[in-house]
This record gives sequence, structure tokens and C-alpha cells, in this order.
Amino acid sequence: MKFDLECVDKFSRARVGTIYTDRGVIETPIFMPVGTSATVKGVHQRELEKDVNPDIILANTYHLYLRPSSKVLEQSGGIHKFMNWSKPILTDSGGYQVYSLSSKTKIKEEGVIFKSHIDGSSHFFSPESAISIQRRIGADIIMAFDECTPYPCDFKYAEKSMERTHRWLNRCIDQNNKEEFYYSNPQILFPIIQGSVYKDLREKSTEFILKKNMFGNAIGGLSVGEPAEEMYKMSEAVTSILPSDKPRYLMGVGTPINLLENISLGIDMFDCVMPTRNARNGMIFTENGTINIKNKKWEFDFTELDSNNYCFVDTNYSKAYVRHLFKSNEMLGKQICTIHNLAFYMWLVRESRKHILAGDFISWKEKMIKRLGERI
Repeated sequence: MKFDLECVDKFSRARVGTIYTDRGVIETPIFMPVGTSATVKGVHQRELEKDVNPDIILANTYHLYLRPSSKVLEQSGGIHKFMNWSKPILTDSGGYQVYSLSSKTKIKEEGVIFKSHIDGSSHFFSPESAISIQRRIGADIIMAFDECTPYPCDFKYAEKSMERTHRWLNRCIDQNNKEEFYYSNPQILFPIIQGSVYKDLREKSTEFILKKNMFGNAIGGLSVGEPAEEMYKMSEAVTSILPSDKPRYLMGVGTPINLLENISLGIDMFDCVMPTRNARNGMIFTENGTINIKNKKWEFDFTELDSNNYCFVDTNYSKAYVRHLFKSNEMLGKQICTIHNLAFYMWLVRESRKHILAGDFISWKEKMIKRLGERI
């Protein structure tokens, strides 16, 4: 892989770059649709490719390990062949899901014992096994195994957790260096910066990770319930230290406004379930604000879902029709909204890229934030 930094905004830290991989080019800033279990929920791969056209998607190690299992993925030839997707894929290490989904979790220096949210069976993840599982999955970018602290947590706990994450990173790197690739494409390991909402811990974690000199760096443990302003403070603290010649990935973020604010702070890569999860509940993102399509006000509104059609193919569905689909509990309604929201997120990061290159990103961002915060 190779990363080229092409432009930095004069009035902020917003950046434009390109990541070159064997499976395709990733233009940053970029949003990665979440395909947790080797599928972006409710969307065919052909629709994802044609209607949304992301440069990269994300899958989850925890979920894929439990179902269908890393053995199935290995025998299929890796996740790309298994799900019939040719573009790059990133897998997170499963650390967040181990802590958030398992009813009983025991953290030890060796790793984490947890119970499956599916059947209650007991499992163990270590830094070494997290790397080995991701090897078998076959994603292009893989993540180090870390501990994601909850919010709120006290300073001592956050510090202890961060130090454990650092020790685990050393073990991830050792395992990554000695384990062979299963498939033809190489895999790049990203470390994860932790430290909760404590600036000095975030700075300490960043300095530790910089010494590892990895291809890219991730910021974890945010968007876990803290106020947005705390998130921005931590992003700002970290991006002021991170080198400019490596991609920066903020994990699990966020709302359209979160994306724009963090782009202005120098973040390159994002993922979040919000556009797909909210779509399944009838929440539609547009450049003029959000729409709850289930509201009665849309019952006789036969205008298009959004005047700015973000998809690459025209849908021409009216608000009244999509509302009818939700009220009738038809799956098509959720699918239409999912494609729309993902396409909108892709439009948002690509418009950000255009305005950074044009030199008017900050003025455009401020106008967009006012509009995005509206409820239509």
C-alpha cells in the first residue's frame, strides 16, 4: 500500500489524500459502509457497487469469527470471494464487540474471555488470535486488538487500559510479522490510539504508537457516549501529533456533522452503523437535515425522497411511497432508505474533498452544519 497526501486546507487541518492498494484506490476523506457480517445489511453487493460506490467497506472480526467462522472464510478463499466483493475491505479486531455485546467478559493480560451473544458459548481472544483470525478473513487493512474503555471511566482505569492496549499492540505486531498471508494480497496492520477523554493519555498513546511506524494509525474509544465536544478535543489533540504522511482513521464515527467537524481536524477515514441502522428505522439523512419518513406529514407528499439524488442510479421514489412501505412493514422501504443514506454519506465526504481542493472547505462546512442539524 501507498498513501499520497495531496492537499491540506489553508484554514484547517482538513486533508485530501489517496491510498493505493492492490484492490483499488481509496480517495480520502472516505466513509466506509459497515458490512459487519460480510454484508451491508439489506443491500446487494451490486447495489452497493452501483448506487453507493464506496472505495472500501468494513467487516467485523468478532461477528465473522462466530458466524460463519474463520474456517469457512478460509476455505472459501477469503472474505472477498466469500461475499463477491472486489474492492478493499477493512476488519476491526473485534475488541469493541467483545466488551459491548458479551454478557460476561473477563479481561486478563493474556486476552479476553467472553461469551457469544448468539448462543452463550465461551470464547477467548488474544492479540495473537485476533491477528490470526483476521489473516484467515483476508481483509486488506486489519486492526490491532485493543481494549475500548467505556464512557465515563476514571483516569486510573483509562490509563491502565491504555497501557494494556500498548502491550497488546506489541504482541499484535510480533504475530503480524511472523504469520504468513493466506491469500495473494498483503494485509496492513493499523494500531489503535486509546486514552478515553483524557488529553494527556491520548497524547501519550499517540507518542507510543508513532514509535511503531506503521502504515496508518487509528483512533479508538470515541463515539461511545461522550459529548461531541469531548470527541473533537481528543481528535484535535491526536491529529496535532500524528505524522502528515500516514492515513488517520477515527473508528465508529459518526453523524454527518461529526464527519465534517473531524475532517476539519485532519481525520481521513470513518465508519459508522448510523446511516444503515437509522435507515431501517425510517430516518433519512439529506443535505437539508433529517427526515423521519414514518411521520404522518409525508402521507400525501408525492415529491421525491430528496431533490438531490445522491445515488448513482435514479430511484424516483416519493416520500409518500416510502412512508407507505414502512407502514406496511415492507422490506423495500428499509432497503431504499439504506441505499439513500449510504449514498448521502459518500456524497458528503466526496463534496468535502472537492471543497478542500477548491480552498473553500471551512465556509462550505459551516453552511452545511447549520443545515444538517435541522429536522425536516
